[in-house]
Amino acid sequence: MKFVLLLSKPLIPTFILLAALVASSPSKAEDTGATTVVDTFHEALLDTMKSAKKLGIKGRYEILAPTIEGSFDLHTTVRVATGKAWRKASSSEKNQLVDAFRHWSISTYASQFSGYSGQSFKTHGERAGPQRTQLVKTDIVRPGKKPVGLTYVLKQKEKKWRIVDVLLENSISQLAVRRSEYRGILKNGGITSLVGTLKALSKKLLNP
Repeated sequence: MKFVLLLSKPLIPTFILLAALVASSPSKAEDTGATTVVDTFHEALLDTMKSAKKLGIKGRYEILAPTIEGSFDLHTTVRVATGKAWRKASSSEKNQLVDAFRHWSISTYASQFSGYSGQSFKTHGERAGPQRTQLVKTDIVRPGKKPVGLTYVLKQKEKKWRIVDVLLENSISQLAVRRSEYRGILKNGGITSLVGTLKALSKKLLNP
């Protein structure tokens, strides 16, 4: 199992500030339902990891798909990640992009969580974050190794909490990384190019 989560680019200031807020403030338990979303997602990941070899990557994809679609607000994430390009895109382009991003997101988790060797997830609590978000602080506990910190950023949509970002080690925003990675693709080829790139990456992940 890998924990890189496809990180490669520097962060934009907004998300650095959010990461600093997460790192510097203590967690406070609040019964909003956000923690339940994260715990349910973690349970699905663990179940998949424990049967990873038997399932294969495509089997893991099929099992994780409904949980990821129910736990994450992928529409909001890709909208924020693409910024101005999203606002200029047609309805058809937006639908294609959301679908490609959904496929890539599920493929990424299916690829990265590919085995089990005693790992577990520990939830430390949740608290209110900026812009009406909830922050759920967790660790991936690995026997004999340092825990990996994951802080989930959730926002309500239609009265349901959904994950819109994940901070690796309380400092690296996945949403900021996506935005940085997509900037060059969008500048050179627009939404169509990004859709093609995401589809190609998904195909590569599902056919290692």
